[in-house]
Amino acid sequence: MSILTSLFNTKYNTAPFSQIKLEDYQPAFIENITAAKAEIDAIINNPAAPTFENTIEALDFSGNALVRLSSIFFNLNSAETCDEMQKIAQEVSPLLTEFSNDITLNEALFQRIKSVYEQKDTLNLSPEQATLLDKKFKSFSRNGALLSEEDKLKLREIDTELAKLKLTFSENVLAETNNYQLHLTNEADLKGLPEGAIEAASALAKSKDLEGWIFTLDFPSYIPFVTYADNRELRKEIAIAAGKKAFQNNEFDNQTIALKIAKLRFERANLLGYETHSHFVLEERMAQHPDKVKSFLNDLLTKAKPAAEKEFAELSAFAKDLDGIEQLEKWDGAYYAEKLKQKLFNLDDEKLKPYFQLENVLNGAFTIANKLFGLTFTEIFDIDKYHEEVTTYEVKDEFGELVAIFYADFFPRKGKRNGAWMTSFKSQYIKDGINERPHISNVCNFTKPTATKPSLLTFNEVTTLFHEFGHGLHGMLANTIYPSLSGTSVYWDFVELPSQVMENWCYEPEALALFAKHYETGEIIPQEYVDKIKESASFQEGMATLRQLSFGILDMAFHSNNPIAITNIKAFEKTAFEGTSLYPDVAENCMSVSFSHIFAGGYSSGYYSYKWAEVLDADAFAYFQEKGIFNKEVATKFKDNVLSKGGTELPMELYKRFRGQEPKADALLKRAGLI
Repeated sequence: MSILTSLFNTKYNTAPFSQIKLEDYQPAFIENITAAKAEIDAIINNPAAPTFENTIEALDFSGNALVRLSSIFFNLNSAETCDEMQKIAQEVSPLLTEFSNDITLNEALFQRIKSVYEQKDTLNLSPEQATLLDKKFKSFSRNGALLSEEDKLKLREIDTELAKLKLTFSENVLAETNNYQLHLTNEADLKGLPEGAIEAASALAKSKDLEGWIFTLDFPSYIPFVTYADNRELRKEIAIAAGKKAFQNNEFDNQTIALKIAKLRFERANLLGYETHSHFVLEERMAQHPDKVKSFLNDLLTKAKPAAEKEFAELSAFAKDLDGIEQLEKWDGAYYAEKLKQKLFNLDDEKLKPYFQLENVLNGAFTIANKLFGLTFTEIFDIDKYHEEVTTYEVKDEFGELVAIFYADFFPRKGKRNGAWMTSFKSQYIKDGINERPHISNVCNFTKPTATKPSLLTFNEVTTLFHEFGHGLHGMLANTIYPSLSGTSVYWDFVELPSQVMENWCYEPEALALFAKHYETGEIIPQEYVDKIKESASFQEGMATLRQLSFGILDMAFHSNNPIAITNIKAFEKTAFEGTSLYPDVAENCMSVSFSHIFAGGYSSGYYSYKWAEVLDADAFAYFQEKGIFNKEVATKFKDNVLSKGGTELPMELYKRFRGQEPKADALLKRAGLI
């Protein structure tokens, strides 16, 4: 028996990282899948009539060892991978997909679930049990369990084709991104660019055995160029190149593919009994219905548009005064916005970084969690880590009871992907009277300390740390019975509330005083810097809001109607953007054909959720500000109704119980300086 197929004989049942060998994984997956299948078979073959306990509950607790193994393996594949591990991932992923399909398409299992579901009104279930039953039933019915054999086959065909089309869509965008380069040989063309951007462009040219500098459509190259390059013609060239990705009537063109995806999604929704793809998706979201999303987007648009138009007029006037620009174009926006921002605020990261030493910021997050939720974080040295740079903490409540184990992994290294995320090595749940506490991890990529300097964060990195820590608290404070409803297992448009709300403390003088101290002198960050941070946070927020709303509106235009009538993608997009356009249209550009979020990623009918979560977090934090940002009563309500409840009830019910009312957009508009 492998170490990965049983309970761990370790302190707090933590993962025994140092004892796991790469060759252990694949046999463990096979063994755990076999064991999980046997558990499913036992549920199906139970001679007793289906009940909530012997079917729904048994299903949720089944495959525990497989879930645990998957979380360890895939977490490490993101944070501490190697070629061998990636090869194992390629081999085990299809096994897991097949196992998952074997469950959702298992007719005998579905019949037992359906039998319990049909008696739900007579079963006297708790809200959490009712949610679990509903979720289990829908995970089958929404994947075709109620269809005839013929329609099930059709659904599989659609799903297979969609999977291929989505892959081709993103491959085309990647190919078009890689096929363009701006090759400069005249040093004068680099005027205005930061040192780092020039160095990177020079290194790229050298790697291709070329003289001079190369800029590409990859964000780390593209964004600095359009933001800082003084040469307007070159900004225009690279901006148009970025806008016409997959819109060039060549082998990588995505126009037909995007339309096919939209039409197949519509067909799939109809097959499952839904009016449109949006109706299907939103049934499992907080917004619930396309009409609600549309009115949400239009309401914000009405409020943000006047501010956006005013900001655009100011930016246009600034560009005209500075350089005689008669008409502000898309390739001018970032460039003049950056110049105007410097003029207004004179604030840059280099001034702020000395006040944000990583250890101080992390301790600040711990102190704030203590003031709000009574948690204490104590570093411990007697549990296994997967890398020496990881720090481990015991998290306890005010009664000294264990709440969670917390892993913090903050520095970049080979084998760790970019970005920042929260994850868990073990979920929280209650079984046989034992409340199994979670093991939560925050992973980021901050600058490492050097021989002379500690790790100093930009302000953006400070908010990133607090954001991921907010997700972390959602995992740590989980207190539900069933594992599939625990922690961050909530609707897509609700999961960002705990993370985004935590960012607000980074702007409050009372909170900053706890951790924003100069790493050499210990001096607390000057108030004028705090004021500038707050002021600059809402700089051009109207224009930024309008841009976000335009993407959400375009997403809904594709997915909440029958797309059969769309013949020209560019014309369709132009109509959708009518109410949100500030800059003149660029004829050779089309955004839809490289809009990977909705055509290749998981955001179709969900792009609105970025703004939705902002409304929730601003409204929630306004309640804290009203009563005091460290008010225990408000914090306890947030913990009891949001952080600990996971997905046990509808998010809006949980939110109203915390706030006493539905969220209003006013707090967001006020914070963004739009009212």
